[in-house]
Amino acid sequence: MNDTSPSHAQYYEIRLKGHLEARWVKWFNGLAIKLEDRGDTLLTGPVVDQAALHGLLKKVRDVGLPLLSVNPVEPDTEEVSET
Repeated sequence: MNDTSPSHAQYYEIRLKGHLEARWVKWFNGLAIKLEDRGDTLLTGPVVDQAALHGLLKKVRDVGLPLLSVNPVEPDTEEVSET
């Protein structure tokens, strides 16, 4: 049996070209959203498994912003302790 709790999820950093409109923020519930000065959007947070990652990437496709990168990252210690 797989543990799909956020503490055992893989964290990802997903970079999009352009700023995500405010109306989409709720759609990415659970991910930190940062609008960067250079015009990109950075989504960061836990993804419980590959199926969830694929679902997330479908959402990215649906917002219409070009996908720049998807990278597994180490979770921010402060972020993990808050969940």
